[in-house]
Amino acid sequence: MRYIIIILFLSLTFQTNGQQITVRDSINKEVISFSTISFGNGLGNFADEEGRFVFAKENYKDVDTLFISAMGYAEKMVLTKALPKDVLLKPEVSQLNEVVVSAPKQGKFKVRKQKPKTHGDIFASWLPTVESEVAVLFERHENKPSQISKLLLPINAETKYKTKGKGKFATIFRVNFYKNQGGLPGQPIGYENMVFSIDENEDKVFELDVTDEFIYIPENGIFVSLQVLGYENSKGRLAQTKQYREIKTARGIQKISTSFRPLLPFTNALPLEHTFVRRVFLNNKKWQIFDKSYNSKSKLIQSGHQNYGMGAEFKVFEN
Repeated sequence: MRYIIIILFLSLTFQTNGQQITVRDSINKEVISFSTISFGNGLGNFADEEGRFVFAKENYKDVDTLFISAMGYAEKMVLTKALPKDVLLKPEVSQLNEVVVSAPKQGKFKVRKQKPKTHGDIFASWLPTVESEVAVLFERHENKPSQISKLLLPINAETKYKTKGKGKFATIFRVNFYKNQGGLPGQPIGYENMVFSIDENEDKVFELDVTDEFIYIPENGIFVSLQVLGYENSKGRLAQTKQYREIKTARGIQKISTSFRPLLPFTNALPLEHTFVRRVFLNNKKWQIFDKSYNSKSKLIQSGHQNYGMGAEFKVFEN
């Protein structure tokens, strides 16, 4: 309950003292849901489902420029000293060509499952932050036409630690899809925003039904990623809260990204390294395989917990 009160307080603070901007399509003026708001310093936030973002200068004193982007649109730079009410993004033709319009496939199929790998060890789990995105590759089942009907997402809600003061939470995630480009996540594939909430009542594996999205796996596979957007407020929407905290150290003020629950259990039960990660506000959004080349000091990597064991249920068609 204490955590919910804190979230609501922060949300109200942003709404009262900050300036609300809305991200829209420059042509039809429709809102662009969950666009990315980068501060240019390795940190950032997201607009909500109605394209809104609240910027309070007192909360981001050293931020003078926002870089606003969304799939299918050109990035736009906006100065914080002259924030407009609406930020208009121009459609990017090269990205719009990737938008997928799928129809149901006809014919007989069998349901097959790739089991997820999960565990309850919080010390072998990834700490989700708004700056991080985790992706894994799915291939066609037995090299036959395959549709992903469910995503099976391993999670760790820390249920064993509830008696130690862990409060309630509700966190909003987004699933993204990418082409397989030489073994790396490549261009995004333009399915509709798949956004959902996970709370403390879920544990071990969260099942996300994506049957109606008609996600067919290309011949060379498809990357599926999981990305946290932030807390859910009392109205079931993305809360406009600060996604990092500032800590005074001997080296000055250090900005530490907020970590969210549930944690993502990484496994050592998969034979090959196949998990990719990136920081969406840093390093030009570059994907990297999660191994020693990414961070040799990572305790997850040192212990061999290098993969996110996302599973899936498939419809496998004969023809």
